[in-house]
Amino acid sequence: MAENTKSQSGLSDDEAKEFHGFFASSMGAFVGVALFAHILAWAWRPWL
Repeated sequence: MAENTKSQSGLSDDEAKEFHGFFASSMGAFVGVALFAHILAWAWRPWL
């Protein structure tokens, strides 16, 4: 009989790994956009 254990979040291991993949890629995209925006703002008006 296969175990169908869930964590505190209610996700199985495979679901948690899939969610982590989406979360990590979207976080990377967000950081990339924020970095690009900071570079553009720095080029427009340097703050240091």
